[in-house]
Amino acid sequence: MSKRYLLECCVDSVKSARCAKEGGADRLELCANLVIGGTTPSLALYEQIRESMDIRIHALIRPRFGDFLYDSDEADVICREISAFRKAGADGVVIGSLNPDGSLNPEQLKRFLDCAGQMSVTLHRAFDMCRDPFEALEQAKALGIDTILTSGQAASCLEGMELLQKLEAAAGTDIALLAGAGINEAAVRTLLAHTGLTRFHMSGKTVLNSRMQYRNPAVSMGLPGLSEYEIWQTDSQAVRSVRALLDAAQ
Repeated sequence: MSKRYLLECCVDSVKSARCAKEGGADRLELCANLVIGGTTPSLALYEQIRESMDIRIHALIRPRFGDFLYDSDEADVICREISAFRKAGADGVVIGSLNPDGSLNPEQLKRFLDCAGQMSVTLHRAFDMCRDPFEALEQAKALGIDTILTSGQAASCLEGMELLQKLEAAAGTDIALLAGAGINEAAVRTLLAHTGLTRFHMSGKTVLNSRMQYRNPAVSMGLPGLSEYEIWQTDSQAVRSVRALLDAAQ
């Protein structure tokens, strides 16, 4: 029996969503501020993409930049955001929460899952920050989480490939692994050759030069080391090359 490969593309703009769709992505992880790892997108962004194309959309729910240790106010915000995207018709949400000791926070995650209802739920790369990935995997299974997005607790999926193989074996059919971080045509070719992974998460980003002609050199609005005159956008050809590779492998 041939395998069905899934390609998810992480986007933070309408233009990137269109490029991902044109490239052959099966679904979107929609976020804001991808340059800092992604935060919760606005409902307006979700609605504009939903109105313009037919594609599955999973909304990242991350109220701020930084760690995944959330206080009660932040957890309340997350619950409100999940409920808002459920009511808006999103197909899924992407969530995560940790305890100070590096374990998953099952109490908060259970709250988030209850808010999600029948939506698909992905545990995001908070998983890669866990002290014990196999303990976290079993907790995710017990909670009923559908998918874990992971690089194998490494900076890139290829560096984490050994752990990804072990996690794949431990996951069985109870939960899906979605390989992310550094996903491109070359990485997918390697992962297909050495693992049984069937789900891949990429941004396919290219960095565009801002169209601003006047630039004040004395003022910076971005984070240190980041220029507001560089625009991240999904490259449809980067997505298309991975899609073609996956289609050929089926």
